Amino acid sequence: MKIETKTRRALVTGGSGDIGSAICRQLAAGGHHVIVHANTRPERAEKMVAEIKCDGGSAEAIVFNITDAEQTKQQLQSLLDNGAIQIVVNNAGIHDDAIMAGMQAPQWKKVLDVSLNGFFNVTQPLLLPMMQTRWGRIISMSSVAAVMGNRGQANYAAAKSGLHGATKSIAIEMASRGITANVVAPGVIQSEMTEGVFDKQTIKKIVPMQRAGTPDEVAKLVGFLASEDAAYISGQIININGAMV
Repeated sequence: MKIETKTRRALVTGGSGDIGSAICRQLAAGGHHVIVHANTRPERAEKMVAEIKCDGGSAEAIVFNITDAEQTKQQLQSLLDNGAIQIVVNNAGIHDDAIMAGMQAPQWKKVLDVSLNGFFNVTQPLLLPMMQTRWGRIISMSSVAAVMGNRGQANYAAAKSGLHGATKSIAIEMASRGITANVVAPGVIQSEMTEGVFDKQTIKKIVPMQRAGTPDEVAKLVGFLASEDAAYISGQIININGAMV
């Protein structure tokens, strides 16, 4: 069932992962044309596109490395040649965990490069075309680690919390143009990334609701923030973590 009446183009970075795929499905169900981004697993992006089309939705796949500014710019320009992208979900991110005392410089730089520099490389070229339409949604995926910290994830927490400040600033800059910018900060979510990291007893101990969240629960929040109903919500860090914080 369609929940939007106007088709808009939505780019989801890291759209081939568990949470990214759920977001792509949710946006497609909302009537948007979804651009599923991948970097190292293009076949998963193509599979997601096929699934959306099978369900009657509209989608296409695109492959590029968001840490490569020039490559990203070229790929985005090929998309912009067909019109503005009015919804962007910055979902791509990686882990490379180590306690700070033992963390190597490449570990620090790599994680920040994907989550923070990648956010800039993708979002910045889309802003002017989005502004010209006077409607837009910028949604960036963060983490509970950026809100409360987490052992072994100083690099990840630093990268994701950097999105918080950038998003608040963009929200102010874009407010008069009908563009909102928000952050979604999930807690423990069932996914490939968390599989084997948190057992059931650990989850019961650290999550007051005593269960992990699901990718679909995260996706429904993103879908709402991308909708007309969320027009007055901007500059917010929205936690979805089973009452962890």
